[in-house]
Amino acid sequence: MAAAQGERPLYKDASAPVEARVRDLLGRMTLREKAAQMAQIERTVVSPRALAELAAGSVLNAGGSAPHDRASPADWARMVDDMQRLALSSRLAVPILYGTDAVHGHNNVFGATVFPHNVGLGASRYPLAHLSLYMTPVDHAAALAALCFRPPLDKKKGAYEPHRVDFLPSRDAELVRKIGEATALEVRATGIHWAFAPCVAVCRDPRWGRCYESYSEDPEIVRSLTTIVTGLQGQTPADHPHGYPFLASVRDNVLACAKHFVGDGGTDKGVNEGNAICSTEDLERIHTKPYPDCIAQGVATVMASYSQWNGEPLHASRHLLTDVLKGKLGFEGFVVSDWEGIDRLCEPRGSDYRYCVAQSVNAGMDMIMIPHRFEKFLEDLVFLVETGEIPMSRIDDAVERILRVKFISGVFEHPFSDPSLLDVVGCKEHRLLAREAVRKSLVLLKNGKKQNFLPLAKNAKRILVAGTHADNIGYQCGGWTIAWHGDSGKITLGTSILEAIQESVSVETEVVYEECPTEAIIESGEFSYAIVAVGEVPYAEGLGDRTGLSIPFNGSDLITRVASKVPTLVVVVSGRPLVIEPQVLEKIDALVAAWLPGSEGMGITDCLFGDHDFVGTLPVSWFRSSDQLPINVGDANYDPLFPFGYGLKMFRSDEGLA
Repeated sequence: MAAAQGERPLYKDASAPVEARVRDLLGRMTLREKAAQMAQIERTVVSPRALAELAAGSVLNAGGSAPHDRASPADWARMVDDMQRLALSSRLAVPILYGTDAVHGHNNVFGATVFPHNVGLGASRYPLAHLSLYMTPVDHAAALAALCFRPPLDKKKGAYEPHRVDFLPSRDAELVRKIGEATALEVRATGIHWAFAPCVAVCRDPRWGRCYESYSEDPEIVRSLTTIVTGLQGQTPADHPHGYPFLASVRDNVLACAKHFVGDGGTDKGVNEGNAICSTEDLERIHTKPYPDCIAQGVATVMASYSQWNGEPLHASRHLLTDVLKGKLGFEGFVVSDWEGIDRLCEPRGSDYRYCVAQSVNAGMDMIMIPHRFEKFLEDLVFLVETGEIPMSRIDDAVERILRVKFISGVFEHPFSDPSLLDVVGCKEHRLLAREAVRKSLVLLKNGKKQNFLPLAKNAKRILVAGTHADNIGYQCGGWTIAWHGDSGKITLGTSILEAIQESVSVETEVVYEECPTEAIIESGEFSYAIVAVGEVPYAEGLGDRTGLSIPFNGSDLITRVASKVPTLVVVVSGRPLVIEPQVLEKIDALVAAWLPGSEGMGITDCLFGDHDFVGTLPVSWFRSSDQLPINVGDANYDPLFPFGYGLKMFRSDEGLA
C-alpha cells in the first residue's frame, strides 16, 4: 500500500525487500509512467522533456555514438550523470539505466582496454585431445587425422566415425571471468550501469557477419565461457534464487545481457537477421544451450534476436520469449529488444508501428530499444492498453521486471558515477590481462616444412614486416571499436603488431616495414625471415555477411610473392577462418590465426619469439573453401583444412616456457 502523505515511500527505503519496493513503486505509477519505463532511447534523443517530464526508463548509446570525438572517461561519466539528474527530477525520481555495447572491453571509449573478440577467447582453452605433444611438421597430417576421426568402424568399407573433441573447464573460463571483471570496472568508471554482453550465439556458419561475436561453433564451449556473466555482475551466493537477477557491487559490477535469444548463430547460409531453420530439439541442443548457464549466474537481462526461427520473428515469439525463456528456463530479469528490433515486424520497417508494439509486447518484450521515436512509442503503447489490445497485466509484468533489476542494481541509492574509478580505464593491469588473453587465443596452424620454423630469432640481422594488418590498430581490433563497424588506423590507444615486433627483437635487428613490398625490396633485402600480417577489414552485423571468404586486399598474392623469396610467417587477423589456398599453405613456413586480438599486440610477439608457447586451439572448423560451408564438427563427410580443436605447440611440455 502507498505510504500516508508525508511519509517516506517504501520504494525509497533501501532496507526494504526488493519485491516490496517494486510493488510500492508500481502502485504509484500512471499508465504513461509505466509505458515510459519500458522505453530505451538513444543518448542523442535525451532532453529534459524525455527524462524529467516523460521519465524514460533507459538510455543507450549506439556504436560510435560518443559525447564527442575522443571523449575521455570523465566526459562519459559527466554525460551519464547529467542524464541521471534529469531522471531524478521526474515525479517519482526513478533513475535511468544507461546501457552500452561493451562487447570486448569498454570498446566505445577512446583509450579503454580492448580485449580480443569472443572468437579468440573461444580459442584460449585446453582440450583433452590437444596436440600438446611436440611434433615435427611431418607429423601434422597424422595429427589432423587423429583429431578428425576415430579408427574405422568397418575395415572393409573404410567407414569412419566423426570424432568430437572434449574439453576441460580450465584457465580459459577463469580468464574470461577476469575479462568480465575488468570490463565492468571500466564501464562503471564512466557512470554506465549496463553492458550489452555477452553474446552467447553459437555460430554455425562463418559467412555470418557476427561470427567473431561467437565463442565457438560448439555449444559446450560457449556454455563454459558464460563465466563472463559472473565477471561482469559478480559471484552469486550459494543460496541465490534461480533465475533472479543479481548484482554484487554497485561500484565494481555492471548488469549483463545475454544475447541474442535465440538461434542468431544458426540462420540459413549465415545471413544476418535471417531465418534459423531447425527442429525444436536442435534449437535446444545447440542454440538455447548457453542460456540456462547465464540464468543460473543471475544474468539481469536478455536481448532478443533480430532473427527468425522457422519463419517466426523472435521479437514476436510468445512461445520463445514467454513460455520458454521466462517459463521453462525461469528467467526473472527483463527482456530487451534489439535496436529498432520491433520495427522489423512489418514492411516497410516501422510503417505500422502500433502493430509492431502490440506484437512485441504481447510476446513478452519488456523494454523496447526504440531508440528514436520515443513519444510515438508512448502514444501507441498507451492507446493499445486503453483499447484492450495489450492487457494491463502484461504491462505490470514488464515494469515489475524492469524495476526489479533497477532495485537490485543499486541505482536508486547510488545513481551517479564514482570518480575514484576513472584511472582504471585502460590501466596497466587491464592491458596485461588483455595481453595474456591475446597470447592464449593464438592458434598455431603450421610450423615449418621439414623442421620447426618458430620460435623466431630475436637477434636476426634483418627482417621484413609486411601486410595490411601489420601496423593498423583499427584492423587489429575489428568491429565494435570506437565506431560501430570499427575503422582503420590509430583509432585508439594500443600496440600494433609492428610496434610489438620492434619492441621484441634485439636493438641490432633491422626491422624493415613495407605494407606492400615490391619485388625489388623482397629480392634485394637479404632478410632472415618475413612476417606478413593480413586479414579482414573491420565490420559489424550485416555488413560483414560474406559468401566468399578469401583474404582481402589480394592477401594471398602478397603472401605468395614474399614467401617465394623469404622464409615467411603469416599472421591472419580476422573474425573467422579465411580461405588458405593449398599452394599458399605449401609455400609459407608458418601460419598463426590471431583472430581480432584488440589493443595489445605484444601478446602476439610473446608467442612468435618463444617467450610463451601457443596454447590456443580452433573454436571453429577451418574450411578449405567457401563451397564447404556450413561445416561443423560432427558433420558427415567432415573434411576441413584444419579441424575443430586443432592447434600446435612449439615446445615439449618439459622444455616449453608456457
